[in-house]
Amino acid sequence: MPAPWSEWRYASFEDRLVCRRLIRQGSRSFFAASLLLPRELRDPAYAIYAFCRLADDQVDLAGGRADAIAGLRRRLSAVYRGRPLDHPSDRALADVVDHHRLPRALFDALIEGLEWDDRGRQFETIEDLHAYAARVASTVGAIMSCLMDGRDPETLARACDLGLAMQLTNIARDVGDDARAGRLYLPRRWLVEAGIDPAAFLAAPAMSPALAEVIARLLREADVFYVRAAPGIAGLPAGCRPAINAARRLYAEIGSVVAANGFDSLNQRAVVSRRRKAALVVQALAGSPFLRRRATQSATPATAFLVDAATRSARDDPEARDPDAESRAEWVLGLFMKLKQRDRLRDVNAGTV
Repeated sequence: MPAPWSEWRYASFEDRLVCRRLIRQGSRSFFAASLLLPRELRDPAYAIYAFCRLADDQVDLAGGRADAIAGLRRRLSAVYRGRPLDHPSDRALADVVDHHRLPRALFDALIEGLEWDDRGRQFETIEDLHAYAARVASTVGAIMSCLMDGRDPETLARACDLGLAMQLTNIARDVGDDARAGRLYLPRRWLVEAGIDPAAFLAAPAMSPALAEVIARLLREADVFYVRAAPGIAGLPAGCRPAINAARRLYAEIGSVVAANGFDSLNQRAVVSRRRKAALVVQALAGSPFLRRRATQSATPATAFLVDAATRSARDDPEARDPDAESRAEWVLGLFMKLKQRDRLRDVNAGTV
């Protein structure tokens, strides 16, 4: 059982509130789903969300993005050394990492995905997009699975599939916002096959039946991963299943709203109503006990490296060590030197040197 916040090393009660506010303001869907988590896991989940969200914002808003990426890596290293920087999300994450032994490789992969954004990486194929989604979204799924003690390969693989589904849904919803910001995440090969020139589209974004079909195609791809993800929820502790099932249903509903809008993501933003969210949460609660694991499926190729990283024992992770180990080592070394000096002084006084 995780230690209560009052016993945690780094984060204060105020830090916890800051992290909670970030998720409540940043993602109503995630916040609604999080309320179904066991109480002892809510604050750790908020801490993870806060760090990931602020990392994304830091890269998006920074003038010198390369410096922002380097800064994120320094912040993460400080967290894993047990010396978090003076920020609520860093202190809270340091506690979560300390108690749950979250593999650093998952956070490193997330930062790599943000770096791809920084460099303006283009996605020619759906497989290229899978690789990006694995880094910016499946990483979070794997981290949350580890938080809930779902560290077996099957459960992790399905958590990564859910991350892929959610990120593809995000991309389908945000086509217009991204294009107006000069970004294009739709597979360029799909656009060309539909008769759309990617460069011309970015220069003058316009809705068309061809673009609607590309967006619909992307949402069909997302649906494949929503279906693959469902059995993995059954591998989580019973108390965690309703929250993850609710997150799956809430995000899938965004795709349904996009479809109801004629797949027009340029002129309309898909929003799930509060009433519909409430109904989906009720459905998630009712349906969670009936989720069943199915025959083992291998990890999606794009996420296999995340599953491998997350299944390693924390003892094998050089970064997942006791934060106080370094200070204790320094103390032992100092004691050793003092004893050596004392022995040398004794030898001098005895005339043996």
